[in-house]
Amino acid sequence: MVIALFNILIFPGFLFIGVFGMLVEYIDRKLYAMLQNRVGPPWYQPLADFIKLVAKEDIVPEQADARVFTLMPVVALTGTVTAFFCIPLWGTKALFSFNGDLVVVLYLMTIPTMTYFLGGWYSRSVFSMIGAARSITQLFAYEIPLFLCVLAPAMLANTWSLSEMTVYYNSHPWFGLFNIAGFVIALVALLGKLEKVPFDIPEAETEIVAGAFTEYSGRLLALFRMCIDVEMVVGASLLAAVFLPFGMHYGSAVGFGLYLVKVLFVVALLSVLRTIFARLRIDQMISFCWKYMAPAAFLQLLADLIIKGIHAP
Repeated sequence: MVIALFNILIFPGFLFIGVFGMLVEYIDRKLYAMLQNRVGPPWYQPLADFIKLVAKEDIVPEQADARVFTLMPVVALTGTVTAFFCIPLWGTKALFSFNGDLVVVLYLMTIPTMTYFLGGWYSRSVFSMIGAARSITQLFAYEIPLFLCVLAPAMLANTWSLSEMTVYYNSHPWFGLFNIAGFVIALVALLGKLEKVPFDIPEAETEIVAGAFTEYSGRLLALFRMCIDVEMVVGASLLAAVFLPFGMHYGSAVGFGLYLVKVLFVVALLSVLRTIFARLRIDQMISFCWKYMAPAAFLQLLADLIIKGIHAP
């Protein structure tokens, strides 16, 4: 019981992922700034922002649904942290592993976007409702390519368990090369899930202030900000476990070091993509996902099925 509580609350649980999320936010912002010839924030900026928000008052708009408005940040952070427990990090087995945990992780990673929609919609602010509508619209665009690309390696490994997938690809490392296209598509889809450039339409500050978060302040906004940081870590960890599973059979120290390298590698790629592209319109984003990303993801799934058929015993 004590060990389980330590794993959930301290390491690799809430405390670790919270601190690591702030570190990842700093690295992302710093690299993004360097690529644009800017200085970027100091190393303590994410923590300073969090402390500043926690110290401020929570203001609930008069016309908002107070219960939904205050509950959504807690639900968002809870769902994201829970998904982290089911992902193999520096070993071949996750903290909580079971058959079908891949589907559960994908479901839990959808919860934050739903909370952004509900929190913004029930704020009853014009800007918040527009941002909320854009968030849920984007969800139906990037989610299909992301699901197809993550599920394709699972079908090749003949399992819905992330831990069993890790074992399979460590035993058959060459099969991971067939999923490179899926990794690229999943990386772009993750940008949409994180609502970062070029898919930052839901919170376009030049158009709708802060989108669904316009009316949020204080501790509630701090929880949403932390959820975004944690979601980046969870998304990068998922892509690392599915597409970059090498080295998972090493000891704890080496495996943990490789895990950090793989997560930071994914974050660096996200920063580069953010730098290269400019914000799309919502119709351009939907068109791009359905016309190009979804067919490419389907081809990746088809390729894995063919490879599985060829190598079937």
